[in-house]
Amino acid sequence: MRSAAAIAETVATRPAVTARSLVPAGVAAVSAVLFTLAQPHLIDDAYITLSYAKNLAFHGHWGLIEHGTANTATSPLNVLAVAALTFVFRDAVFAAGVLFVAAQVVTYFGLRRIGEHTGLPRWFAPLATMLLLANPLLVSSIGLELPLGIAGLSWLMVAFAERRPVAFGLAAGLLAMVRLDLLVVVAVLFFARRKFWEGIWQTFFTALAVTLPWFLFSWLGLGSAVPDTLIIKTLQRSWGPWSVTNGPLVYFRHFPLSTALSFLPLLAGGIVGLLWTVVALRGSKPARRLLPFAALALGGALHYLVYSLLEVPPYHWYYGPSIACATIFLAATVAAVPRHRMPAAIGVVVMAAASVAVYLSPGLPREFAPITSNHATSEQYRAIGEELGRIANGRVVHSAGEIGALAYSCDCTIVDLFSDRGAVGPEINESKNRSGPLTRALIDANFRFLDQSVPPTTPDLLLVESTDNPPAGTIAGWKISSPWTGEQNLYLTTAPENGLIG
Repeated sequence: MRSAAAIAETVATRPAVTARSLVPAGVAAVSAVLFTLAQPHLIDDAYITLSYAKNLAFHGHWGLIEHGTANTATSPLNVLAVAALTFVFRDAVFAAGVLFVAAQVVTYFGLRRIGEHTGLPRWFAPLATMLLLANPLLVSSIGLELPLGIAGLSWLMVAFAERRPVAFGLAAGLLAMVRLDLLVVVAVLFFARRKFWEGIWQTFFTALAVTLPWFLFSWLGLGSAVPDTLIIKTLQRSWGPWSVTNGPLVYFRHFPLSTALSFLPLLAGGIVGLLWTVVALRGSKPARRLLPFAALALGGALHYLVYSLLEVPPYHWYYGPSIACATIFLAATVAAVPRHRMPAAIGVVVMAAASVAVYLSPGLPREFAPITSNHATSEQYRAIGEELGRIANGRVVHSAGEIGALAYSCDCTIVDLFSDRGAVGPEINESKNRSGPLTRALIDANFRFLDQSVPPTTPDLLLVESTDNPPAGTIAGWKISSPWTGEQNLYLTTAPENGLIG
């Protein structure tokens, strides 16, 4: 028979065990509800991923549209994962929801593991996960690769803290396939380790084993090792005076509350980071235990800096890694300071509650993401796309600039830089003309196996946005609207006879 002491110990630990097992289920449930709410307002770039995944799952084809190979999916791993789930569930949007929920659960387990390793209280992981799920900008990026990236970063911290070089290389390789720019954060965590050179070859060759098959296939089979968006986005430069550096200000003009709540963890994390640095340099052991989180926050700050130096347009999801890193660091510092733990925890919970309130304020279902620069709702684009497919009837359509939801729903040949590989050639040449010798050599190496003699596709029809009367040759028109651009008309017209656009 079991002793009374053993029985008492079992009874005493059962609530903790139950709570430990229920929290991941709660994270999954909340994530599923959030995706259900967000599904009507997935941004247009999310539909680019969904279109790639649908084509890969149903046609074994890597491209934004069924007819024509392209390499503009920024996140190969996200496309591959959504495509695999689409093949099973036969619905790309549902598959994206399954992946989103799985990514949140994986993130929670990673944060719980690193929290236990660094001696943080049990509520750290639920708190950090809640803050990530509530952040308006991260909610506005659902359907993109950010959830996968955050999950990978949480486990990269685990490998960092536990000094496991193979696991670190595995996480680093997967993050490279999620988004190449996340290697900025990986590099900071790598060099922040004490005696970082120990196990360096294990880390390197593990990361190489993870990434080489895909990037070699992409280089030889798709014509470029890295996605073409690296060229396309850097050539876009800023939106007039607005770049990544000052982009939060333009979003604040359109979405003041959502923007303030989105970037508040970044601001608070920066202030707390400075205080942590001072305390850590004074030899505080509790502060030094937070080194993995501080290195993550520093990596996020450097990610912001790199994008600012590139002067690329301020697409809101570019801020996602920095905000996520700062949010996790902020939650860790709140959980690590016993003296101020309660008021600080109340503060971050209030911040999360305010984010939820702002999200719910327009009513449900929302038409738009809390932060968006799209020119129409996804539902408008999807309805237009279905009609566009019938009108085009096999003819080639040139987009008006936003192509994701239209391509997903029209099942027609709709082209622009993101779907027409022939249109990338001039962009490559322009990028080389703007670059120095080293960058030109890298561009040449990247596109070594791309046939740049293929001309851009000549469209038969042209989509045009306008607030004026229908232009000559208009075949159809639709009303579109967004908080970013207001009300406009999207017209379908016949393309110029010379095939030139713009």
